[in-house]
Amino acid sequence: MFGGVSGRIQKDRQRAGGLGSLQLSVQYLNQDFQALKEDCQQNGSLFQDPMFPAEPASLGFKELGPFTPKTRGVEWKRPTDLTENPQFIVGGATRTDICQGALGDCWLLAAIGSLTLNDRLLHRVVPHGQNFNPEYAGIFHFQFWQYGEWVDVVIDDRLPVKDGELLFVHSAEGSEYWSALLEKAYAKLNGSYEALSGGSTTEGFEDFTGGVSEMYELKKAPRDLHRIISKALERESLLGCSIDITSSLDVEAVTFKKLVKGHAYSVTGLQQVDYRGRQERLIRIRNPWGQVEWTGAWSDNSSEWSSIDSAEKNELLCKMEDGEFWMSFQEFLRQFSRLEICNLTPDALSQDSTRFWTTALFEGSWRRGSTAGGCRNHPNTFWINPQYKISLLEEDDDPEDDEATCSFLVALMQKDRRRYRHHGQDVHTIGFAIYEVRGQRHRGCPSVHLKKDFFLRQSSCARSETFINLREVSARLRLPPGEYLIVPSTFEPSKEADFVLRVFTEKQSETESMFAQLSGDDMEISVRELRTILNRVVSKHRDLQTDGFSMESCRAMVSLMDKDGSARLGLLEFQVLWNKIRKWLGIFREFDLDKSGCMSSYEMRLALGNGGFKLNNKLYQMLVARYADNEIIDFDNFTCCLVKLEAMFKAFQALDRDGTGSAELNIGEVCDDNRKSSYI
Repeated sequence: MFGGVSGRIQKDRQRAGGLGSLQLSVQYLNQDFQALKEDCQQNGSLFQDPMFPAEPASLGFKELGPFTPKTRGVEWKRPTDLTENPQFIVGGATRTDICQGALGDCWLLAAIGSLTLNDRLLHRVVPHGQNFNPEYAGIFHFQFWQYGEWVDVVIDDRLPVKDGELLFVHSAEGSEYWSALLEKAYAKLNGSYEALSGGSTTEGFEDFTGGVSEMYELKKAPRDLHRIISKALERESLLGCSIDITSSLDVEAVTFKKLVKGHAYSVTGLQQVDYRGRQERLIRIRNPWGQVEWTGAWSDNSSEWSSIDSAEKNELLCKMEDGEFWMSFQEFLRQFSRLEICNLTPDALSQDSTRFWTTALFEGSWRRGSTAGGCRNHPNTFWINPQYKISLLEEDDDPEDDEATCSFLVALMQKDRRRYRHHGQDVHTIGFAIYEVRGQRHRGCPSVHLKKDFFLRQSSCARSETFINLREVSARLRLPPGEYLIVPSTFEPSKEADFVLRVFTEKQSETESMFAQLSGDDMEISVRELRTILNRVVSKHRDLQTDGFSMESCRAMVSLMDKDGSARLGLLEFQVLWNKIRKWLGIFREFDLDKSGCMSSYEMRLALGNGGFKLNNKLYQMLVARYADNEIIDFDNFTCCLVKLEAMFKAFQALDRDGTGSAELNIGEVCDDNRKSSYI
């Protein structure tokens, strides 16, 4: 659709104007739903889609190809031909509306089933106002997220039928057609019905929400997986699970306790119950087939239910739907192989949600001979892969250890691979590596392309866990604040594909926007600009007693953080300083024991100890004399004290190279270190 530099510029401009957002989705194949419907109504005709005709090629290319046993005798009929009174949705969309047909797309149906748990998400994909009323014109539309933008897909309602029954997905109710029509729209988007055969539930999750997925191997499940699942369900995330197959004989094989191998299930609930004097953790699973359910412990009619409170039992069982069942969490870990979670992005979350993401999206391509360098196993060509620079700024509020780190999630997705299946192609094996970008040469530079020598000398600091032949590979990572380079690649060189790289951080940086407002063209903060920013921030904290930061204290902060001797702070230096101030603010509030907004000398001593500074009595008395007013210390003085202490400790540790606890200084070192830190 777009080609070359001018095409990219045009696309960027359209996106800047909102094109591709849910409110202004892209018209797939330039088909305008409203215009096409009005045209049919004026002509008194029913819509026939020339872009996805009711012909054998729309069914498939191999097992569902023309003249194959599965497609012999297939007819295309509209719901009005099949049912006397067809309905689009009856009594709201529910998971029982989704029964699998002759297509191996249980992964997609599991995703649709999870979607029905959230009306708001469902109606982003299935727009309101569609039905078989007098305005019916044989045309429907659905919206899907595709590689960074929302697309609106128009279809006619001619559905494949064999022996009088819908060939693919259908409703248990019989006269309800939204799920069959949704499946057809998704088949059109991917080239054919057969292109939907086999896949990962997360693919459907992401295309229905624009979210980002994570995968957990349950044999190596983290100890707090139940907490991860509980949080995911609270945050309206979509969850799926499956059992690995070990041979072709395992495909859709049913275990003796009625679990289906290679089949996609949805996770719909997590609950803890009092069972025989102990707490038992249960998980609720749904099979999109509906009929085949788990028959082991905690299944619908198992004896375990008789040993819990009857009211609790009724509450947990009365909300069950066909194909839905409970099992113990430990049994879940033993029986299932993999859990997939789709985390929702800000526009998909409810307004009262406390979880949000900051998202960066990069589009790129691997091309033979220019940008398809393969993985690190190919050092001569690895460097030609596309490279993307990111800045990690906001430290975690609750780090797993004392080290300051930033949590983020990287997701690399290859585009449109299902459409190439009829050419004998499929997904490539893909992954990524991350490198720290050191040195001032790259500071502030939005784009970097490092050469072969860099990658020969430098090891990656993080990477995808494995290279894998899935549409998307993702990893949740933690790294110290800094600037990094992400290098996405195929496993082997010369493999061609387009891709989208998304980077999600769980926190949004207010300080970055403040920095941009005040730093000017040089993209650096002066002492005076730092004072403006900090005083603007602390003025919003009405629980603090403060006269505001002085020029002297801001000068000390710049001196502490300035790495290149410019007496100014770049964005990264400023962000590291801001992270320190946030940490000190937490300490100040914790040890302001009487919540007066200021500290007594006793409270300050406790706070300094908590901040990691071990001081003798004489030094402590000097600090109180310097920073207290009538033995009261406000927040700006407390912060200035910590800045000076950190500078002093840092200067001493640089001189105490052997770690003996003492250091000798000549006159030059005394003058130099006094100038840098001013000590107390």
